[in-house]
Amino acid sequence: MSSGTTSNHAPPGSKSESVVTVLSISPTDADHVFLQHAFSRLNWQVHGVRSRREALTWLRRQPVSVVLCEESLPDCDWKAILRELTAFEDPPVLIVTSRLADDALWAEVLNLGAYDLLVKPFDLTEVFRVVSQAWRHWMNNWERARVRLSATRMPNASAAPA
Repeated sequence: MSSGTTSNHAPPGSKSESVVTVLSISPTDADHVFLQHAFSRLNWQVHGVRSRREALTWLRRQPVSVVLCEESLPDCDWKAILRELTAFEDPPVLIVTSRLADDALWAEVLNLGAYDLLVKPFDLTEVFRVVSQAWRHWMNNWERARVRLSATRMPNASAAPA
């Protein structure tokens, strides 16, 4: 993915974006169905894809704030997805999912920069908690980036003639 990828993220809930979109990358349809059901009562939309290729196609069309990715995919692993996400202007937060979760994988996930690890089969309360916190983390980063951008565009008051 090129570093020239742009994003049209707006704060979820604002006039320009009323739906929070989450991308689920998993070869297992049951994962997508569970996540869609889990967030169906909120103004959140879960889109499911099966591979890296499908995920990148989707992400180029529709920016998202949170990505859930199966530890191992048919065409890559979660680390390759994490590398791809860093090329985005407003990179989404990555949550890794795995049936074989252990302390070593959890430490690797956190040390390499993903947000968290969710154990499968999914627990509804845990999924909601982790994904909601990840979204809030992304929002905080988004807002800080906008404040920094605004500050760099403001004229320097000390440079004005006296």
